[in-house]
Amino acid sequence: MVTATIGVIGGSGVEHIDGLIDQQWKAIKSPFGEPSDELLFGKLDGNSIVFLPRHGRGHRLSPSSINYRANIDAMKRAGVTDLISLSAVGSLKENLEPGHFVLIDQFIDRTFSREKTFFEKGCVAHVAFSHPVSIRLQEALYSSCMDLNIPVHKNGTYICMEGPQFSTLAESKLYRSWGCDVVGMTNMPEAKLAREAELPYATVAMVTDFDCWHPNHESVTVEGVIKVMVENTKNACALIREVLPRIAERPAIDIQGGDRALDDALVTNPSFRDPFLLEKLGAVAGRVFKNC
Repeated sequence: MVTATIGVIGGSGVEHIDGLIDQQWKAIKSPFGEPSDELLFGKLDGNSIVFLPRHGRGHRLSPSSINYRANIDAMKRAGVTDLISLSAVGSLKENLEPGHFVLIDQFIDRTFSREKTFFEKGCVAHVAFSHPVSIRLQEALYSSCMDLNIPVHKNGTYICMEGPQFSTLAESKLYRSWGCDVVGMTNMPEAKLAREAELPYATVAMVTDFDCWHPNHESVTVEGVIKVMVENTKNACALIREVLPRIAERPAIDIQGGDRALDDALVTNPSFRDPFLLEKLGAVAGRVFKNC
């Protein structure tokens, strides 16, 4: 076992966890552009944590404007070993009520205007993604929610829409017919890029509303979402504090979580790889290039 550095990507408010000490905001440069914000480094009960506000402080970025590649690359450059995503979502199931947390194990990507891979022309890679989340992280999050009495559900499917508009009624019904559990706008391509960067990843989907399919609830509004998000943020802060000691030590290699996702993923012949791109990929894929 080795000491972990936990990264958290989420909304505003999470940086105000009680007991977070040695706080320092640092700008991390990425060759893939500007991350959403500076990264907040700190210690919580002796455990290292790095927080990134996904939309920037003050919620300046829409889901489509987020530079997901720069965010994941910056986390990797900051020394993060494991990544937890906190995300507001709409519920597509009767039993997933506002205020409940859903631990995602599958994704459906319906976004269309985002950069989805680090591996551009000059170095192609195809990572395995059939099981996109770290079971180790998910189990720790589940037991932590149970101990905190946070209503929690395991093994949900998250459909990621482009946004920033909320769903139409027809879309909401379609997602339900596909068996999806929640709908959101931010976890794709974030989860895909985390896998390419060999960062074990887990999502805590925090339900704020019933999307617009539910006949007994009004269509989703920003005012209604924010009201529930305030309470969800309190629970999210408590969850992060509770889960950190459980994941502070990690296996030296977490195969299932994706620690070696690139071992068999690179398909471009080394003699044809673009040196400029390889330099950009130094943080994300430097481990495998050293062995080529």
